[in-house]
Amino acid sequence: MTAMATQQTHPSVDERRARGEKARETTPPSSHAGWCPATDRPDPVELLAEQNTSREPDLVPVRHGRMMVSPFTFYRGAARIMATDLKDTPVAGLDAQLCGDAHLSNFGVFASPERRLVFDLNDFDETLPGPFEYDVKRMAASFTIAGRNNGFSAADTRAVTTASVRAYREAMAEFAGMGTMDIWYAHMDEDTIKDAMRRTVAETKKAAKGPKQKGAKREEKVAKDAQRKAVKAAEKARTRDSLQALSKLGEMVDGAYRIVNQPPIVVPVREWATTYRSALEGRYGVTAEEVMPAIRDQFRAYRATLQPDRRHLLEHFEIVDAARKVVGVGSVGTRAFIVLLQGRDARDPLFLQIKEATSSVLEGHLPRSRYRNHGERVVQGQRLLQATSDIYLGWTKGFDARRHFYWRQLRDMKGSIVVEGMKPLGLEFFAGMCGWTLARAHARSGDPVAIDVCLGADEAFDAAVTDFAERYADQNERDYQQFVAAVRSGRVAAVEGV
Repeated sequence: MTAMATQQTHPSVDERRARGEKARETTPPSSHAGWCPATDRPDPVELLAEQNTSREPDLVPVRHGRMMVSPFTFYRGAARIMATDLKDTPVAGLDAQLCGDAHLSNFGVFASPERRLVFDLNDFDETLPGPFEYDVKRMAASFTIAGRNNGFSAADTRAVTTASVRAYREAMAEFAGMGTMDIWYAHMDEDTIKDAMRRTVAETKKAAKGPKQKGAKREEKVAKDAQRKAVKAAEKARTRDSLQALSKLGEMVDGAYRIVNQPPIVVPVREWATTYRSALEGRYGVTAEEVMPAIRDQFRAYRATLQPDRRHLLEHFEIVDAARKVVGVGSVGTRAFIVLLQGRDARDPLFLQIKEATSSVLEGHLPRSRYRNHGERVVQGQRLLQATSDIYLGWTKGFDARRHFYWRQLRDMKGSIVVEGMKPLGLEFFAGMCGWTLARAHARSGDPVAIDVCLGADEAFDAAVTDFAERYADQNERDYQQFVAAVRSGRVAAVEGV
């Protein structure tokens, strides 16, 4: 469903500031501190079980196994749990388009259409308009949990968390003073990141010549190591394209490429007749022989959601194979597929990913999306939040018309950080990048002037959200332990190491 045109109002900057002042009065920054779980808080294991009812039964244990790895991986899969907790937290009444799951692993690099690496949010399954505080708290808590998971001291963990919130607040102040088009074009590319890292290295090098040389020299070494790893990660991201995916996921048979069978992670359609026949006929409503024709029908419907020039480009490719592919942590069990397409010849591949879009975890507590197709909800939210988006973003319905999907490139120079093993200085630098990026996303869709005034110029908001993050990390640890106990007791099935 396309959003209907509405009469737009254009309040003055003074009126927007007044709105921010009123919001700050009714919801002071300090009100975000002191969080404690509701007395009637639902059982977190039951909330996860409710999500599993619409997921692929054979993959649910895989999801659980991935969540069992650590409190951090549990947090990644627990967006539904946190959405339930956030509904009772203070909000200022200033909405923006939310990512809905803004933990630190959902930020990363990918290629812009101009083939430049950009850093941005990269997961929008839960996107929905709502209170900007929800995203900030989800992000901040992820840094606290990651810091603890990496064995940081309490002081270092707090510094990393605060850095993410401070970066958000200071960036919002920057956007509040910018023109509308300047905000829209603002982005963080690889040159911006490299320049910032060079400044950090220079600062630590200068400090190493000061009175506290021992600790400063150690920080200089850490900064240089982080810079080296960032350059290496960027180089690796540049190699992650459809041709590289073909080398990992494809095999040549009788002169043509097809997708390799790697169960349970990757299962090509040709294997479904024996592996998923009952599931296809029972849950999917199609026979094995009908799958590829159905995918081609959906491909044509998906193409119709693209801009004409991109549709024309995609028409140069033909589908040659398809497979089910398990992805992520929180997404495991939802229906996800990959499609191998061929352009001019077998050495001109294009991999597209098809991911199921269910209702956002926030829709149980916020107004439902204006889009009836959740695939469109995800795509439109992504386009609004990202500085630049995949040219092949589109949506369609599934074999079962009640299920919705969105399409995108499987790999387009996508890269993300490896959180485990990061040092405090490196994670603090990354926290600043994430905070700035989240503020830019909210400034595009919300009112940066009002939000800036609401946050204030002091550190009250930073301190309060950091306090929330620490308290929520404690609760996440308790939830994780309860979840692991449920697995060990046999209440919840899990397959580890997949």
